[in-house]
Amino acid sequence: MSQGMVTGSDDDIDFGETLLRVEGLTKHFSQGSGLIASLFNDEEVRAVDDVSFDIAKGETLGLVGESGCGKSTLARTILRLLEPTDGAVWFKGDNLAEMSGEELRTMRENIQMIFQDPQSSLDPRMKVGPIVEEPMKAHGLYKGEREQRARMLLEKVGLDPQHYNRYPHQFSGGQRQRVNLARALAVNPDFIVCDEPTSALDASIQAQVLNTMRDLQEEFGLTYLFISHDLSVIRHISDRVAVMYLGQLVELSETEELFENPQHPYTKALLQSIPVPDPRAGGQRGVLEGDVPSPIDPPSGCRFRTRCPRLIAPEQYDLSAAEWERVKAFMRETQRRTFEADGEASLRNEFFPDGTPDGEAGSLVEKSIDDVLNDDWDAAEERLTEAFAEESICAREVPAYEVEPKHGDGVHFAACHLHNDDVKGSVNAD
Repeated sequence: MSQGMVTGSDDDIDFGETLLRVEGLTKHFSQGSGLIASLFNDEEVRAVDDVSFDIAKGETLGLVGESGCGKSTLARTILRLLEPTDGAVWFKGDNLAEMSGEELRTMRENIQMIFQDPQSSLDPRMKVGPIVEEPMKAHGLYKGEREQRARMLLEKVGLDPQHYNRYPHQFSGGQRQRVNLARALAVNPDFIVCDEPTSALDASIQAQVLNTMRDLQEEFGLTYLFISHDLSVIRHISDRVAVMYLGQLVELSETEELFENPQHPYTKALLQSIPVPDPRAGGQRGVLEGDVPSPIDPPSGCRFRTRCPRLIAPEQYDLSAAEWERVKAFMRETQRRTFEADGEASLRNEFFPDGTPDGEAGSLVEKSIDDVLNDDWDAAEERLTEAFAEESICAREVPAYEVEPKHGDGVHFAACHLHNDDVKGSVNAD
């Protein structure tokens, strides 16, 4: 199965109740030309890479991930605010990626977007009534009825229709975002992309706006792609959740299934990082080690492998689980230069208190220890990376698996080799 879970040619797609289908969507940014480009060898930033998913009519798909993972770029590429490098975006059976000019402009009546900052997305020189009417004018809709419709929409989103003639600065942040909601609804769209629409609001106002969005969804038959880094918001609003890391989807399932039965180490780390409001609650919050790799040169295979606590040991080395944990820790701390080599005894006691492994793996480790003690960190890093990290199935193959769900009966996709049948027997379960 492909990374994106969508198969079939353009001619045999059965859309059924699917409103939007994204197939292999890719967006790369060129470094440009001149001196800066030469420093990067004219490489591209792979912001979104081979992403695929469906959204059913009337559904809310939550999209979550760390800042910089490509969520907003994906949204803008779907809407053709950015030109896709590759892939297709099917909306009601038409490929948005191939549209241009008047055809694309007409299609945008059915697709709207709500942006993150409710202040900067509203023209401070315009009153809110004309702001709501603006999309109607752009598409030539509701002539003679625009003011009446704008007042009706302001009321629908929880504002006083009498505020038609007020300016944005006269509203609170939550009220301004409601104006954005009204503007998005102005042309009666089917699909709305919500790019962190509540992140600039405090918690109590967030809940009010989210509840309004759900009420509007039911009343107008809306379909949402809801982007956020806040997992509690995602859980509240979404029917299904997609998790994104470094330009790719790593997990996608129904909301309850994802929160109660996460199957990708990155998703588990995100869930463990959610603050617990009870100060008496025990346990430690999960903290991901290491930095996110550069999207200019992302890791091969699984992109999360450079930070993954469950990196799979290479098959050719006969390592026990405990031995692999020690080798992996030594390799990663060497790569990150996070320890000082205060003599051989100290180094061995820190990483290999019970001795280094036997066989070829042990020999490679011993040579790397010598390199570190001789202050040749680059040689140690190169040897350990080539021998252990790059020989792992996590580096050699792109993962894509369907997992048996425990909650609901929807498809549960997880891009992790821990679900490879050939690997399961040799890896301890969580």
